[in-house]
Amino acid sequence: MSKLNQEKTGRASRLPEHGPIDENGKEILLSLKNVDITFGKGENAVKAVKNANFNIYKGETFSLVGESGSGKTTIGRAVIRVNPCAGGEIQYKGVRISGKIPHSLDREVIRNIQMVFQDPAASLNERATVDYIVSEGLYNFHLYENEADRVRKVESMINEVGLLPEHLTRYPHEFSGGQRQRIGLARAMVMEPELVVADEPISALDVSIRAQVLNLLKKFQQEKDLTYLFIAHDLSIVRFISDRIGVIYKGDIVEVAEAEELFNFPLHPYTHSLISAIPIPDPQLEKNKVLYTYDASMHDYSVDKPELVCIGHDHYVFGNKKEIEAYKKTREKDIPVKSITIADPNTKTQTQSTNTLTHTAAEEEFLQAPLHDTGSLWYQIIAFILPILALIGAQIFKSKHYYRNYHACKRGAIYGLIVRGVIVAFFALLLLLAVI
Repeated sequence: MSKLNQEKTGRASRLPEHGPIDENGKEILLSLKNVDITFGKGENAVKAVKNANFNIYKGETFSLVGESGSGKTTIGRAVIRVNPCAGGEIQYKGVRISGKIPHSLDREVIRNIQMVFQDPAASLNERATVDYIVSEGLYNFHLYENEADRVRKVESMINEVGLLPEHLTRYPHEFSGGQRQRIGLARAMVMEPELVVADEPISALDVSIRAQVLNLLKKFQQEKDLTYLFIAHDLSIVRFISDRIGVIYKGDIVEVAEAEELFNFPLHPYTHSLISAIPIPDPQLEKNKVLYTYDASMHDYSVDKPELVCIGHDHYVFGNKKEIEAYKKTREKDIPVKSITIADPNTKTQTQSTNTLTHTAAEEEFLQAPLHDTGSLWYQIIAFILPILALIGAQIFKSKHYYRNYHACKRGAIYGLIVRGVIVAFFALLLLLAVI
């Protein structure tokens, strides 16, 4: 088979220098075409990803968002050839990289597509030094001229991610979570890849560290012309870093659009629900925010089957013909869709009034107990030693609404009187036996 025919059929043994160009003049680096991913066999088979279709263009950040278990990581692992495709195919630069491919092509894919994992602790070899962890890819693909060149590359990369050369002799357990994620990032970037699959790289980090790692990712993208498949569930972060966003729900890609387009016109109800869940920095507004809950049963796909359709503005939405027409009409109005609603705190809705918890007068009195009404064990011990005084104190506590302290004193005093009564009865019995 000639090289030209190999490229046409997507079965080349080598990767071309550039990917195919779409109608808008953009180079398509990665393309998913009708991808199905299934786990298990027979009746126990679970289809984790269903008919996934989207392109990732060179130099952009394409974010894949959705709730836990929706299939985001499954797609990311399929791109790096860990999860096999049950149907469809994944193309890189127009060449099929899913399924069985030549060994030479497999090595090129590994070299060009790197992954930054979600858990920085589990993804690093605890028995290896940082120097070996970062150098492993260089060793496997011999991407250095000599030992001095390897050391130079590793030290340069460690400096770029904000660590020091003396850290190279240490082990992963000696670092914080943010530092471990930087090591994972250095391990991927030292290979000089074209595409990086970032699987929730900041979800396990503190908020202050997240911004540092995100800025580091943006810095590498600008300096090295990288392309990212960024997997996340936090849409507020995704808006900051993304050029385009794909929303996935239980294995279905339900919406794909540019970042601002998606936030201004969240047409699919699931996208609407995700955006409504973004926290608002103002505590009072957040308290009065009305969450939009997505219910998949609202769709009737029994006859009219859904598909992912472009409704214009490079905006794709998943739905049947009736829903697509409604989405198109909404988008043609060109009026941004309001996805976050703040309720008036002075207006009590029917739902709020029916969900209000009511208490009896006695319960209300108990709930209004003072701050220091703890019912401490010390009250019981003192009451056990001085039961008469404790009973007097218990009545004082009760009159002041210190109910826990009241019960503690009363309980300790009763135990003290019982023990004293038993002792008196025992000695009275001994005295009676001695007289007889």
